[in-house]
Amino acid sequence: MLMQHAGLDAVRESHPLTRQSVQLACYVLFGVIVPLLIWFAARAPSLTSPILQSSVPAVIIACIASWYILAKLRLYAKARRLSYVLPVNFLTFTIAMAAIFVSRTPYTISLIGSCFVATLVTSYVLTALTRLGSKPQYVVAGGRVSELKPRPGRQLVDNAETVTAMIEQGELHGSLVGDLHYDHEDHWERLFAKAALCGIPVYHYRQILELETGQVRIDHLSENTLGSLIPNLPYMALKRAVDIVSVLVLSPLLLVLMLAIAAVIRLDSKGSVLFIQERMGFRGEVFRMVKFRTMRERKVEEDELAKREDSMTRDEDDRITRVGRFLRKVRLDELPQAWNILKGDMSWIGPRPEAISLSEWYEKEIPFYSYRHIVRPGLTGWAQVNQGHVTDLGDVNAKLRYDFYYVKNISHWLDMLIALKTIRVVLGGLGAK
Repeated sequence: MLMQHAGLDAVRESHPLTRQSVQLACYVLFGVIVPLLIWFAARAPSLTSPILQSSVPAVIIACIASWYILAKLRLYAKARRLSYVLPVNFLTFTIAMAAIFVSRTPYTISLIGSCFVATLVTSYVLTALTRLGSKPQYVVAGGRVSELKPRPGRQLVDNAETVTAMIEQGELHGSLVGDLHYDHEDHWERLFAKAALCGIPVYHYRQILELETGQVRIDHLSENTLGSLIPNLPYMALKRAVDIVSVLVLSPLLLVLMLAIAAVIRLDSKGSVLFIQERMGFRGEVFRMVKFRTMRERKVEEDELAKREDSMTRDEDDRITRVGRFLRKVRLDELPQAWNILKGDMSWIGPRPEAISLSEWYEKEIPFYSYRHIVRPGLTGWAQVNQGHVTDLGDVNAKLRYDFYYVKNISHWLDMLIALKTIRVVLGGLGAK
C-alpha cells in the first residue's frame, strides 16, 4: 500500500473555520459590518442617506457572492482557490459597481472600496484555513485504493472494530473512502452502512481520485462510470444561449482587436492572415475552424503520416513566427473562432477540436475517443489548462481523461473555473498549450 499504517488519533480534526456557515458569518462580519462601522464612525452619515441605500446592499451582495463562488469552486478538481481569490472578488464587486452605474443611483466609493479590501483579506485568510483544515479521510484497505496518493490527513485503516468504536463514540470527524466495487468482508460492508446512517460521508475511491487529478478513469463506457452518456442537457442549452449573446455583445471590441492583429501578422510574414482547417466537432461533425495564422506557410505531403505530423504542434516549434509565438502565448490567435462559436460549431469552453487526421488516428488507437465529441469543442478547455502539448498516444490518453472529467461534471461552475484557470495560464506565460 502507498499509505503507511499509523494510529487513527494522529489524523487532524477539521478546523471550525472551514465550515461553510461559519465562513459565511465571517464574510459578513469582517467583509461588511466591520468596515461599515468604521466608515460610520469616520463619516457619521444619516441612516436614510440615498448613498447608503444603494451602496450597502451592493457590498453585501458582492461579499456573499464572493463567498458562494469560492465555496462552489472548491468542489472541483485542481481548484487552487488562493489563485482565484482576487479575480473572484474583483468580479463580484465590479458587477455590483456596474449595477449601480446602470441604475444611476448615488454611491460612495470609499465604503465600497473599504468593503472590497476587507472582503478580499477575509477571502484569503479563510481560503488558506480551508486548505490547511481539510477533513481527514479514513481509507479502508482492499481493492484499488492504493491508487490514492498519500497526503496529510489521509489514513489507511484495516481494523473494522476500531473504526466502529470511533463512529459509535462520535469521534470519527471525517469521511470513509474505499473501493466500493471490491468484495469486502461482511463486517466492512456493515461498517459502510452504519457510517452512512450516522451521517458520515462514504466515498468510492474513484470520486476522490477524480477530485485530485481532474481526470476520469475509463474502463468502459457505461452509466456506472460517467453517470450518464448524455451530459447535462439543460445546461448545454443555457450554455449555447450564453455563447451567442456574449459573442454579439463583444463583437465591436473583437472586430477592432482582430483588425489590429491582422495588420501585424501581414507586416510580420508572408501568407494569409487567417488559418482555416477542418476539425472534428460536435457529435462527430466536421467543420472549418478559423484562427489567426501563427506559422509559416508550408507544403504538406498528401500521405496520412505527413498530415498527422504537420497537425502536431510541439514545444519550441520552429515553424512558429515571431508574432505567432506571442499570439499563441496569450491565446489571441484563437479570437476568430468567435465566428465558429456564433455559428454553433464551437463554444467558448469545451474540449479542443482536433485536426481530422489526428482525430481519425486517435479513434483507431483509443477506445471511446469519439465520446469527447458529445459536447461542443471549445476555444479553451479543461485539458488545455491542466496539460501541455499532446504529441503521442500516452499524452492523448491523459487528455482524454481530462475531457471526460469535463463531460461528466459540466456546469457553469466548472466553466467559471476553466475561465479563471485560462486567465492564470495566459498571465503566467503558459498560454501556448
